[in-house]
Amino acid sequence: MSTVSAKREQEVNDLMTYVKSLAEPVTVTRENLNKIKGAMVDIANRKELWAEEEFPAPKEEGKVQNRYLIAKDDDDSYALYLNVMHKGKYTPPHNHTTWACVSAVEGDEYNYVYETEEEGPLEPGERQINLAETIVVQPGQGIALLPDDIHAIAINEGTSTRHLHLYGRALETLSKRLTWDKDMKTCHYFEMDVKTIK
Repeated sequence: MSTVSAKREQEVNDLMTYVKSLAEPVTVTRENLNKIKGAMVDIANRKELWAEEEFPAPKEEGKVQNRYLIAKDDDDSYALYLNVMHKGKYTPPHNHTTWACVSAVEGDEYNYVYETEEEGPLEPGERQINLAETIVVQPGQGIALLPDDIHAIAINEGTSTRHLHLYGRALETLSKRLTWDKDMKTCHYFEMDVKTIK
């Protein structure tokens, strides 16, 4: 194991220990989630841990994202990914059904945060959402999302970005996530279209 790999493993283990002291896989307070966001910003600032040499950007024609699994518990909880995305990547509005934190190693990831017009559980069907806030996740800044928070992401500029995404449960297990159609009035279950590199 290289010195950088060993250091990354130690830093990630320390992060996960801290995260587990603050959050359950689905349940977390907004205050503790903001603490996790701060820790995510700190580890993203260690740019040498997330270099192109170990985590290359997509090279195939038309491919705009590589998602690398960095760490995950055996029960599929507490999953950390590194997303390397090119300009043009867009993911429509969606929730996660678990909490999430995103921080930037390099580049700008535009996060469009939406609010629903109606209260109550999120279920497939008619559910109007409206844009409430735009947060640009860039080095030194992150975003924290509770399970029912709704956001879209886009890479609007630059060549490629590197962002760390941490979830209370692994993305591959989240079968009840919702995504919204272009009209922002109807939603259905989310189908992941990017395979994780392990």
